Amino acid sequence: MTVPFVALGLDHRHIYGMTENMLRAGARCLGFWTDGTPQPLEGFQKRFPDLPRFSTLEEALGAGGELALVSAIPADRADLAVRAMDAGLDVMTDKPGCTDLTQLEKLKQAVARTGRIWSINFSERFEVPSVTLADQLISEGAIGRVVHTCGLGPHRLNRATRPDWFFQRTRYGGILTDIASHQIDQFLHFTGSDDAEVTMAHVANHANPDDPGLQDFGEIALRSPTGSGYIRVDWYTPDALPNWGDGRLTLLGTDGYIELRKYVDVAGRPGTDHLVLVNDTRCETIDARDAGLPYFERLLHDIRHRTETAMSQAHCFKVMELALTAQALAERT
Repeated sequence: MTVPFVALGLDHRHIYGMTENMLRAGARCLGFWTDGTPQPLEGFQKRFPDLPRFSTLEEALGAGGELALVSAIPADRADLAVRAMDAGLDVMTDKPGCTDLTQLEKLKQAVARTGRIWSINFSERFEVPSVTLADQLISEGAIGRVVHTCGLGPHRLNRATRPDWFFQRTRYGGILTDIASHQIDQFLHFTGSDDAEVTMAHVANHANPDDPGLQDFGEIALRSPTGSGYIRVDWYTPDALPNWGDGRLTLLGTDGYIELRKYVDVAGRPGTDHLVLVNDTRCETIDARDAGLPYFERLLHDIRHRTETAMSQAHCFKVMELALTAQALAERT
């Protein structure tokens, strides 16, 4: 039996991929609600022309859905998620799932109170086939035990298309809370860490002095009992790059390493999802575009069977806790 869902808040274009991937996984969209006319609304309606718009949030929450997809303004996502969980819906939210520790505590209380799932779609892992293949290779022992990750998350600013909230620190949450939550997720996942220490965090505005609320550069160092990691994020992608960012992930194992060139290979190979594998017997680049995106089907399984095959709830909470901790540390120093 298919899982019916509703989309709540269309303030970020990530709602396109969230909706499309849930439909591909076999879920059924009942419609959407959003406040006003955010920029992504037109594109959403072009992609999904048959989906009705609910006139109120209450109507959307009462439409019979079992899952809510949330991609509102980052500072508003936690409240929407809590409303949805209190209405009996599980939640898949865009990252960041919240923008301060008070919101995170309210989300934890809502999960405990309702028994609902609160899952963050970390798209730089869950919507990237090369990460799926890296997972498989590591589980097969291809590089031994992962002891270090280096995650790079450059993005293009695209100033002309950005809404006002994008430049307001209290609304988007800071660059580490926002973008670097992806790389924190990947660090915990690939090193098998339940927790970590933020040993260094830094944010800056180097290139956009007329927008003092924007942080256009950030970095984090992490350490856990099983590994360490470095994260760098920015809004500096140059115009000549053919996509929004040269996102990369290097996984250092005790018996080899894997490098993911997720979205582009500046060395000239066409397409996306280039996986470089080096160990004692192999030194090759693999086309990983067909490796699949299992998160979405797993989430549907979890909704039906109350399991944690897509991502554990503890992991989801911990990623945001560490991102918020890093953000606070960076802004104190």
